[in-house]
Amino acid sequence: MSLSLRQLRYFTALSKTLHFGKAAEQCFVTQSTLSAGIKELEESLGVRLAERTKRRVVLTPLGQDVAIRAQNILRDANELIAFTASSRKPLSGTLRLGVIPTIAPYLLPHALPKLRQEFPDLDLVLVEDQTERLLQALRDGRVDVVLMALPWPSQEFTSLTLFTDCFMLACPKGHPLAKLKTASATDFAEEPLLLLADGHCLREHALRACAFKGHAGQQGLEGASLLTIAQMVAGGLGITLLPQMAVDAGLARLSNLALVPLKEGSSAREIGLLWRKTSGREEEFQKLGQFFTPHQQ
Repeated sequence: MSLSLRQLRYFTALSKTLHFGKAAEQCFVTQSTLSAGIKELEESLGVRLAERTKRRVVLTPLGQDVAIRAQNILRDANELIAFTASSRKPLSGTLRLGVIPTIAPYLLPHALPKLRQEFPDLDLVLVEDQTERLLQALRDGRVDVVLMALPWPSQEFTSLTLFTDCFMLACPKGHPLAKLKTASATDFAEEPLLLLADGHCLREHALRACAFKGHAGQQGLEGASLLTIAQMVAGGLGITLLPQMAVDAGLARLSNLALVPLKEGSSAREIGLLWRKTSGREEEFQKLGQFFTPHQQ
């Protein structure tokens, strides 16, 4: 039996696209080369992995299981390459960093120039997406480490908390809440709270900071970004909670927006890194995390 990572890479691409042409494009080879490689894999294993017709490709039940195992093998092979590379020279070569949208535009512009200056041999690939999809990408080996809001309970990942990101109450200038020196959840319990749409973990963190079970946000008014939410608040459509890092980055510099700190002890979100326990790159990721902490900004 003779197996190669090339054959497994071809078959994994086919299992995701279920199309020989698209799989070949992903692997940067011709369709005939990809087809020949998958046929070699089937002959080596002595099994049929896919059913081919002129219109579609269907994985056999065994082929579906093999696709999952092949993906794990490729992930482990990539981790082996990354591990040996990092042992020679930390933070060099390709590093795929996943970042959630409520962190990326506020933290990365300050951190990345310093990271590039100190580690010029690092080829950083950024993937911005919502938490659930980034975690699946982390499981699959499509990203190496994720910068996100913690905690995230899991037996398969290791986490490193970097700093605490507090919330500030944002309301229109002239609103009664704008006169407060500090605000608590009870002060704005009856106010229409504008939130990010479902899928953003910041939505849940903001609701937790409200400490008000009935506060589910104003129905029909949600935003896809913090900038949209801040603009709606400035327009008098409600209030919101903004993370401190977004405020520090200038998000709240709108003419009709007032900011009020939350009272001491209010809920906040923890910002940190998450990676696979099997990666073997903990020391390297700890070094990476130093560039995302406030004292480095």
